[in-house]
Amino acid sequence: MKPKTFKLKVCGMNNNTLDVGVLKPDFLGFIFWEPSKRHFEGNMPNLPHSVKKVGVFVDASIAEIKTLVKQFGLLYAQLHGKESPAFCDELKKHIPQLKIIKVFSIKDDFDFVQLRQFEDVCDYYLFDTKGKLPGGNGYSFNWSLLKKYPSTKPYFLSGGIGLEEMDSILEFAKRPESKYCFAIDVNSRFEIEPGLKNIKKLSEFKKLLTDNSQLKTDI
Repeated sequence: MKPKTFKLKVCGMNNNTLDVGVLKPDFLGFIFWEPSKRHFEGNMPNLPHSVKKVGVFVDASIAEIKTLVKQFGLLYAQLHGKESPAFCDELKKHIPQLKIIKVFSIKDDFDFVQLRQFEDVCDYYLFDTKGKLPGGNGYSFNWSLLKKYPSTKPYFLSGGIGLEEMDSILEFAKRPESKYCFAIDVNSRFEIEPGLKNIKKLSEFKKLLTDNSQLKTDI
Protein backbone atom coordinates (compact mmCIF):
# COMPACT_ATOMS: atom_id res chain seq x y z
CA MET A 1 0.00 0.00 0.00
CA LYS A 2 0.98 3.65 -0.40
CA PRO A 3 3.15 5.19 2.32
CA LYS A 4 1.18 7.24 4.84
CA THR A 5 1.84 9.35 7.90
CA PHE A 6 0.55 8.56 11.36
CA LYS A 7 -2.89 9.96 12.02
CA LEU A 8 -3.50 12.20 15.03
CA LYS A 9 -6.05 11.73 17.81
CA VAL A 10 -6.54 14.39 20.47
CA CYS A 11 -8.32 12.99 23.50
CA GLY A 12 -9.93 14.48 26.60
CA MET A 13 -11.86 17.16 24.73
CA ASN A 14 -14.04 19.51 26.73
CA ASN A 15 -13.46 23.25 27.14
CA ASN A 16 -12.10 24.38 23.74
CA THR A 17 -13.24 21.63 21.42
CA LEU A 18 -14.05 23.95 18.52
CA ASP A 19 -10.57 25.53 18.61
CA VAL A 20 -8.96 22.10 18.44
CA GLY A 21 -11.37 21.07 15.69
CA VAL A 22 -10.12 23.95 13.53
CA LEU A 23 -6.71 22.20 13.47
CA LYS A 24 -8.45 19.21 11.85
CA PRO A 25 -6.88 16.32 13.72
CA ASP A 26 -8.12 12.99 12.41
CA PHE A 27 -9.87 12.07 15.67
CA LEU A 28 -11.19 13.85 18.75
CA GLY A 29 -11.81 11.83 21.90
CA PHE A 30 -14.63 12.65 24.31
CA ILE A 31 -14.53 10.98 27.74
CA PHE A 32 -17.87 9.71 29.04
CA TRP A 33 -16.59 8.42 32.37
CA GLU A 34 -17.86 10.64 35.17
CA PRO A 35 -14.87 10.35 37.56
CA SER A 36 -12.59 11.84 34.89
CA LYS A 37 -11.53 15.48 35.20
CA ARG A 38 -12.11 15.62 31.44
CA HIS A 39 -15.63 14.18 31.53
CA PHE A 40 -17.53 15.64 28.57
CA GLU A 41 -20.82 17.40 29.24
CA GLY A 42 -22.88 19.94 27.33
CA ASN A 43 -23.43 20.44 23.64
CA MET A 44 -21.25 19.09 20.87
CA PRO A 45 -19.94 21.92 18.63
CA ASN A 46 -20.11 21.69 14.87
CA LEU A 47 -16.80 20.13 13.88
CA PRO A 48 -15.18 19.78 10.45
CA HIS A 49 -16.58 16.78 8.60
CA SER A 50 -13.13 15.16 8.41
CA VAL A 51 -12.79 15.02 12.22
CA LYS A 52 -14.06 11.70 13.55
CA LYS A 53 -15.59 11.69 17.04
CA VAL A 54 -14.49 8.97 19.48
CA GLY A 55 -16.41 8.21 22.65
CA VAL A 56 -14.18 7.02 25.50
CA PHE A 57 -15.91 4.60 27.89
CA VAL A 58 -14.94 2.68 31.02
CA ASP A 59 -17.15 -0.38 31.61
CA ALA A 60 -20.24 1.43 30.34
CA SER A 61 -23.36 -0.52 29.40
CA ILE A 62 -24.32 -1.14 25.80
CA ALA A 63 -27.48 0.94 26.37
CA GLU A 64 -25.41 3.90 27.60
CA ILE A 65 -22.98 3.68 24.68
CA LYS A 66 -25.86 3.39 22.24
CA THR A 67 -27.53 6.51 23.66
CA LEU A 68 -24.35 8.60 23.51
CA VAL A 69 -23.44 7.40 20.02
CA LYS A 70 -26.82 8.63 18.79
CA GLN A 71 -26.75 11.86 20.83
CA PHE A 72 -23.29 13.02 19.78
CA GLY A 73 -22.78 11.31 16.43
CA LEU A 74 -19.90 9.15 17.65
CA LEU A 75 -18.25 6.93 15.04
CA TYR A 76 -15.79 5.14 17.34
CA ALA A 77 -15.99 3.67 20.84
CA GLN A 78 -12.75 3.49 22.81
CA LEU A 79 -13.13 0.91 25.56
CA HIS A 80 -10.84 1.59 28.53
CA GLY A 81 -12.27 -0.81 31.09
CA LYS A 82 -12.50 -4.56 31.55
CA GLU A 83 -14.79 -5.10 28.59
CA SER A 84 -14.73 -8.72 27.44
CA PRO A 85 -14.57 -10.04 23.88
CA ALA A 86 -18.22 -11.06 24.29
CA PHE A 87 -19.12 -7.48 25.22
CA CYS A 88 -17.32 -6.11 22.15
CA ASP A 89 -19.10 -8.64 19.96
CA GLU A 90 -22.48 -7.70 21.42
CA LEU A 91 -21.77 -3.99 21.05
CA LYS A 92 -20.94 -4.53 17.38
CA LYS A 93 -24.22 -6.37 16.87
CA HIS A 94 -26.20 -3.51 18.43
CA ILE A 95 -24.32 -0.74 16.56
CA PRO A 96 -22.83 -2.34 13.42
CA GLN A 97 -21.46 0.93 12.05
CA LEU A 98 -19.48 1.66 15.23
CA LYS A 99 -15.71 1.14 15.10
CA ILE A 100 -14.35 -0.37 18.31
CA ILE A 101 -10.97 0.54 19.80
CA LYS A 102 -9.98 -1.78 22.65
CA VAL A 103 -7.46 -0.32 25.05
CA PHE A 104 -4.64 -2.21 26.76
CA SER A 105 -2.43 -0.68 29.42
CA ILE A 106 1.30 -1.40 29.48
CA LYS A 107 3.87 -0.75 32.19
CA ASP A 108 7.11 -2.74 32.31
CA ASP A 109 5.90 -5.76 30.36
CA PHE A 110 2.85 -7.00 28.51
CA ASP A 111 1.48 -10.39 27.50
CA PHE A 112 0.35 -9.94 23.91
CA VAL A 113 -1.34 -13.36 23.97
CA GLN A 114 -4.40 -11.68 25.47
CA LEU A 115 -4.99 -9.87 22.16
CA ARG A 116 -5.97 -13.10 20.44
CA GLN A 117 -9.47 -13.21 21.90
CA PHE A 118 -10.18 -9.68 20.65
CA GLU A 119 -8.92 -10.13 17.10
CA ASP A 120 -12.38 -10.71 15.59
CA VAL A 121 -14.42 -8.36 17.76
CA CYS A 122 -12.66 -5.00 17.56
CA ASP A 123 -11.30 -2.80 14.79
CA TYR A 124 -8.25 -1.27 16.49
CA TYR A 125 -6.13 -1.65 19.59
CA LEU A 126 -4.82 1.23 21.66
CA PHE A 127 -1.75 0.88 23.85
CA ASP A 128 -1.60 3.26 26.80
CA THR A 129 0.53 3.58 29.92
CA LYS A 130 -0.64 1.66 32.96
CA GLY A 131 -1.27 4.09 35.82
CA LYS A 132 -3.71 5.06 38.56
CA LEU A 133 -6.29 6.25 36.02
CA PRO A 134 -7.70 4.45 32.95
CA GLY A 135 -5.92 7.08 30.82
CA GLY A 136 -4.37 10.54 30.86
CA ASN A 137 -1.65 9.66 33.35
CA GLY A 138 0.90 11.81 31.53
CA TYR A 139 3.82 9.42 31.09
CA SER A 140 4.85 6.90 28.47
CA PHE A 141 5.67 3.20 28.44
CA ASN A 142 8.62 1.51 26.77
CA TRP A 143 7.65 1.38 23.09
CA SER A 144 10.28 -1.27 22.40
CA LEU A 145 7.85 -3.77 23.97
CA LEU A 146 5.88 -3.46 20.74
CA LYS A 147 8.60 -5.49 19.02
CA LYS A 148 6.57 -8.45 20.29
CA TYR A 149 3.33 -7.21 18.67
CA PRO A 150 1.88 -10.35 17.04
CA SER A 151 -1.04 -8.86 15.12
CA THR A 152 -1.65 -7.06 11.84
CA LYS A 153 -4.49 -5.02 13.35
CA PRO A 154 -3.79 -1.26 13.28
CA TYR A 155 -3.21 0.33 16.67
CA PHE A 156 -3.15 3.74 18.35
CA LEU A 157 -0.05 4.66 20.34
CA SER A 158 -0.85 6.61 23.51
CA GLY A 159 0.55 7.47 26.92
CA GLY A 160 2.27 10.72 27.88
CA ILE A 161 3.15 11.84 24.36
CA GLY A 162 4.13 15.51 24.04
CA LEU A 163 6.18 17.73 21.75
CA GLU A 164 9.30 16.45 23.51
CA GLU A 165 8.60 12.96 22.15
CA MET A 166 8.79 13.97 18.47
CA ASP A 167 12.37 12.68 18.10
CA SER A 168 11.29 9.41 19.70
CA ILE A 169 8.35 9.17 17.30
CA LEU A 170 10.69 9.73 14.37
CA GLU A 171 12.94 6.93 15.59
CA PHE A 172 9.96 4.68 16.32
CA ALA A 173 8.66 5.25 12.77
CA LYS A 174 11.85 3.76 11.35
CA ARG A 175 11.53 0.54 13.33
CA PRO A 176 9.60 -2.58 12.29
CA GLU A 177 7.32 -2.45 15.33
CA SER A 178 5.78 0.79 14.04
CA LYS A 179 4.45 -0.93 10.90
CA TYR A 180 0.90 -1.26 12.20
CA CYS A 181 0.85 1.94 14.23
CA PHE A 182 -2.17 3.75 12.81
CA ALA A 183 -2.32 6.91 14.93
CA ILE A 184 -0.63 8.88 17.69
CA ASP A 185 -2.96 9.69 20.60
CA VAL A 186 -2.25 12.78 22.73
CA ASN A 187 -3.96 14.28 25.75
CA SER A 188 -2.56 15.57 29.04
CA ARG A 189 0.81 16.79 27.73
CA PHE A 190 -1.01 19.33 25.56
CA GLU A 191 -3.20 20.80 28.28
CA ILE A 192 -3.29 24.13 30.08
CA GLU A 193 -5.62 22.43 32.54
CA PRO A 194 -7.69 19.22 32.28
CA GLY A 195 -9.93 19.50 29.24
CA LEU A 196 -8.40 22.79 28.02
CA LYS A 197 -5.90 22.17 25.23
CA ASN A 198 -2.89 24.29 24.30
CA ILE A 199 -3.70 25.17 20.70
CA LYS A 200 -0.23 26.48 19.89
CA LYS A 201 1.48 23.27 21.03
CA LEU A 202 -1.08 21.07 19.29
CA SER A 203 -0.69 22.99 16.05
CA GLU A 204 3.08 22.61 16.17
CA PHE A 205 2.85 18.90 16.97
CA LYS A 206 0.35 18.25 14.17
CA LYS A 207 2.54 20.06 11.65
CA LEU A 208 5.61 18.05 12.66
CA LEU A 209 3.63 14.80 12.68
CA THR A 210 1.93 15.21 9.33
CA ASP A 211 4.52 17.16 7.35
CA ASN A 212 7.64 15.21 8.23
CA SER A 213 8.44 12.76 5.43
CA GLN A 214 10.50 10.68 7.86
CA LEU A 215 7.26 9.60 9.53
CA LYS A 216 6.01 7.75 6.47
CA THR A 217 5.31 4.09 7.09
CA ASP A 218 4.11 1.22 4.94
CA ILE A 219 0.96 -0.38 6.33
